[in-house]
Amino acid sequence: MKLIADSGSTKTSWYLLTGTPELDRCCETAGINPFFQRKSEILSALESDFTLPKQAITSLSFYGAGATTNEKKMELCNALRQFFAIRDISIDSDLLGAARALCGRSQGIAAILGTGSNSCYYDGQRIALYVSPLGYVLGDEGSGAILGRKLLADILKNQLPEHLIKVFFETYQTTPAEIMENVYRKPFPNRYMAGFTKFLSENIQYEELRQIVFVSFCEFFNRNIAQLPQAATLPVNVAGSIAWYFSSILHSAAQHCGFAIGKVIRQPLDGLVEYHKGVI
Repeated sequence: MKLIADSGSTKTSWYLLTGTPELDRCCETAGINPFFQRKSEILSALESDFTLPKQAITSLSFYGAGATTNEKKMELCNALRQFFAIRDISIDSDLLGAARALCGRSQGIAAILGTGSNSCYYDGQRIALYVSPLGYVLGDEGSGAILGRKLLADILKNQLPEHLIKVFFETYQTTPAEIMENVYRKPFPNRYMAGFTKFLSENIQYEELRQIVFVSFCEFFNRNIAQLPQAATLPVNVAGSIAWYFSSILHSAAQHCGFAIGKVIRQPLDGLVEYHKGVI
């Protein structure tokens, strides 16, 4: 039986493809990223959260971020082989996974707006052109990590109305010192910052918060999609929770920047399942 994994910085979605749809099963674990995690940490995440029957698995197609070098890819592969006790493992980028889920075997512009962001031109088989996302320090425009970072910065520098700042601290029962500790000293600050996008979503009626999202999406289009010549004629298809929950603002930002939005999906897994079934 084939196991398909779609891994982001926050979570990994797993789907066991049995050949009989009513017997297919899925589960979620913490995000897996070999750029930030050692083999032992990857194994620990799997051992605590993975709930599907390992003995039934004969092959694995893993799509995720962080396997940017042969060393990191091998480290991830070794961890997966140790946990699943199988040899048939393919590891591809989360961006290729999104492209296959969004475009199938047709050409298109594919993007991710989740905890991080990414984008490419996909020719129907491979990623033919892309702009490096650079991560949440230098890039990741439009991502959950950047939206959260902008929100926290505006909160701590008193750039938002006083009542919104008050609601924020009442909601999260945190302090400026705790925020600084989580951002600068604790692991996975990108996950931490992305967690505050819920506050943006729940209070998006305030123009100050809508502008945080709109401006960040415009930065994504202008700094990334604009470098893909094919985006002048092809719609931009986007996967990810940030694109999904802020889809109306995403459409507005795209139009403002001269682009058109195609498909928007919350996560690539369903499309990847169809791709591997050969339906698309």
